[in-house]
Amino acid sequence: MKPGPVRFGTSGWRAVLGEGFTFERVRWVAAALARWAREDAPRGARPSVVVAHDTRFLADHAARTAARVLAGAGVRPRLSAGAAPTPAASRAVWLRRARAGLLVTASHNAPEYLGLKIVAPWGGAAPRELTDRLEAEIARLARRGAAPPEAATGRPVDLQGPYVDALLRRLDRRALRASGLTVHYDALHGTGAGVLDRVLERAGVKVVVTHADPDPRFGGAAPDPTPARLGPLRGALRRARGRRLGLATDGDADRFAVVDADGRLFGESEALALLVDHLARSGRLRGGVAVSVATGTLVERVAAEHGLAVTRHPIGFKHMTPELVEGRAEVAGEESGGFAWRPFARDKDGMLAGALLVELAATSGRPLGARLAELEGRLGRSVSGRRAWPLEPGSAPALAALRRTPPQRVGGARVAGVERADGLRVALADGFVFWRVSGTEPVLRIYAEAPGPRALAARFEAAHRLLRRAVPRR
Repeated sequence: MKPGPVRFGTSGWRAVLGEGFTFERVRWVAAALARWAREDAPRGARPSVVVAHDTRFLADHAARTAARVLAGAGVRPRLSAGAAPTPAASRAVWLRRARAGLLVTASHNAPEYLGLKIVAPWGGAAPRELTDRLEAEIARLARRGAAPPEAATGRPVDLQGPYVDALLRRLDRRALRASGLTVHYDALHGTGAGVLDRVLERAGVKVVVTHADPDPRFGGAAPDPTPARLGPLRGALRRARGRRLGLATDGDADRFAVVDADGRLFGESEALALLVDHLARSGRLRGGVAVSVATGTLVERVAAEHGLAVTRHPIGFKHMTPELVEGRAEVAGEESGGFAWRPFARDKDGMLAGALLVELAATSGRPLGARLAELEGRLGRSVSGRRAWPLEPGSAPALAALRRTPPQRVGGARVAGVERADGLRVALADGFVFWRVSGTEPVLRIYAEAPGPRALAARFEAAHRLLRRAVPRR
């Protein structure tokens, strides 16, 4: 069966290795990107493209293949010397003034996936207008069928070292060194291993690293820092003694999770609220905050307390990157563990978020749970989260039907507002529900917020029932 066309979703193109993801298609993507990169280049100039890869099976080979095609098309590839975290590669695009980045990564997807992410010159995911042009050129190359020419790539470049040095300069190393903290870091066999732990160790923090070795099966599960995957990390925190904190990053280290000393896994919106509060209190955040439509409202309440404006944007960090690039926001965050701080990153960076949370624990002298309890005591408590169901034949039609006729209630809560962009989001007096088909995985997601964990679980069940009832009858 012939695979479908290359389509860039919320954060790149991903497909099963050997089925949708093939080296032939890697060559076409690289050739299409090279043509775009040369279009506006001055006569005689040779634009550069940063090429990097994660730790997945054959990702290094795919990156070298892409780099050879770029070189054959007259583009200078800046090929990473070994696996590199997506944040380090994206930052290199921006700082090296490259025309683009081509990253071989499937991020947090299951082990059988590989993918490509295109990074724009400003260090964030390529916008829709660019990926549309690439898709059209890739389709043209596929119809022609000829393999693009290849050439030597030149000497690889170190993307990890400059990133580590730069992040260290942004941290309060005196407080970290004096904190007595031990950080338990689960790298989930991804590219954060040897980078985030190196930053913290050089800052004087003791780090216990697990799952640091590259493993093409990622230990038998997707490298996604979800509650189900972080059981061992949470158990290690409960058994340990002394001042401690747990961190995890996903396969390409652009997402993060944080675990307190008692094994409590913080929700993404809770962690983002802590980060906004910490940066504002330390005088490093004075501008706006951009969040996704599925992010919990505690972030908004924290920002308001510091006099910071908040704007909401569609799912996908690429919708918030322009806010950072153009200076309308200094921080951006989302419901799936994405965070960026404008002075350092223009796209999500799980290692940056983790390092700043360690700094918060070091400077406060107390567990992060105590800081969160303070915020909730002043501003009110709410919990939020997301769940995923496999995308079945009736899922998309059911969501379309629900969008046409939104519910008036979800469980016992009355719907106070409806937004239909990128799915269906209904506002409730004490939270929200948002139904959406994923742009990167074959799943349907439901995001929700409620006053407490039990209410949130009930809200998810009610939202899923509404979706099942909307499935068209045959």
